[in-house]
Amino acid sequence: MRIQERKTLNPKTGTIALLTTAALAFAGASSAQDDAAAAEAAEGVPETVETKPEAHSLDELLEEVKNGTKAERAENKRREDTFRAARDNQARLVKNAEAALAAAEARSQALETKYAENEIILADLDTQLQKRLGTLGELFGVVRQVSGDARSNVEDSITSTQLGRERSDFLLTLGKSKKLPAIGDLERLWYELHREMTESGKVVRFEAPVRTPDGAENKRSVIRVGTFNAVSDGTYVVYDGSTQGLKELAKQPPARFTSVIPDFEATQSGLATIALDPSRGQILSLLVDTRTLADQIPLGGTVGWAIIILGIFAAVIAVWRWVVLFTTNRAVVAAQKSPAASDGNPLGRVLQVYEANAGADPETLELKLDEQIMRETAQLERFIWLVKVVSVVAPLMGLLGTVTGMIETFQMITLFGTGDPKMMAGGISVALVTTMLGLMVAIPLVLLHALVANSSKRVVDILEEQSTGLVASRAEGGD
Repeated sequence: MRIQERKTLNPKTGTIALLTTAALAFAGASSAQDDAAAAEAAEGVPETVETKPEAHSLDELLEEVKNGTKAERAENKRREDTFRAARDNQARLVKNAEAALAAAEARSQALETKYAENEIILADLDTQLQKRLGTLGELFGVVRQVSGDARSNVEDSITSTQLGRERSDFLLTLGKSKKLPAIGDLERLWYELHREMTESGKVVRFEAPVRTPDGAENKRSVIRVGTFNAVSDGTYVVYDGSTQGLKELAKQPPARFTSVIPDFEATQSGLATIALDPSRGQILSLLVDTRTLADQIPLGGTVGWAIIILGIFAAVIAVWRWVVLFTTNRAVVAAQKSPAASDGNPLGRVLQVYEANAGADPETLELKLDEQIMRETAQLERFIWLVKVVSVVAPLMGLLGTVTGMIETFQMITLFGTGDPKMMAGGISVALVTTMLGLMVAIPLVLLHALVANSSKRVVDILEEQSTGLVASRAEGGD
């Protein structure tokens, strides 16, 4: 080898230099291989490594080591410069951020100071405003209160079906507003109040949808009488606040109120008669829940129907007997004026008994006549007792129904308590209705019984009077 041919080389020094040179060469080669591997991994594409010529001497090897060291120092220098540049850039950014933060904090402090100053200024201005407003503040409070009250009246007024909801929305907005109302708002508030007052004195015909009791809705011609009530197609209609529309009553008032509606609707000018509801439809609406006598009768139950049946039966008998007695009375009166005795009436039959016993003594004749009068009296007073009995029994049956209803009421109280009055309504209805029915049956029957009994007594009195006269004539003739 060429190393062995150098005679001036110190073996010991040469060995150390050779090992040092080999180590540096190996480190440089390893560093170059690592850089190449990193480049290949970063690029993902294998790179052809340039193969350096193999060193043939220590000088060449030393030169290569020097070149590698120089390149590595240059690369390190470049990296250090890049790091210093990045460090300086970061320092500059941090400095800029700190400057921006300081500026923001200074601006925030200035804004806070300005805000506090503005608060003081606003408080002073508000105080000045309140002083300058004076009584206007109270005025605006009254405006809001009046707007709320007017809105309630307008929403419950029948005029809303004709004038619409726009005024209600305006009054709602004005009543809830917390800012000072404008002159235009005050003028419109006055206008709406004045218009409602004016409409309350008018009779107006207009077209509006009306809901019938079965739920259907159709457009009709409606006549509004102020703010009280309205009529349409011969019926009364009322304003429904929940739907803000008109609805026809499920139950109309008595005929004396509805009979004037057709003439009122036909009138185009002048005066016409109509019933007014001063409660603005509330009384008319309550008629739906009002029960007539026909509606109350079924509430009496079995006892109530029994009272009615007995009352009708007794009334029929009373009328029948009164007709019979009236006819008999007329026949008896006619027989008084006729000289001939007829068996078609009680007096004629009494006279026939007198003629049949013309030769008998006065005592016998009197007994015969009394016997015939008793027969006639029995026929005249037939079934009258039944009318009297029913007139007495009817109130007692009503009292029975009252007791039964109260028992039922107390049973409901025992089971369910007194929290819901409707639970007790059934028993109370039975108690009251049966009492009413008992009195309604008893009072007419008492009067009918008195009428029938008086008619019977009148005929009997005539028979006794004629009988006494005949006996007296016989006694005088016999003497």
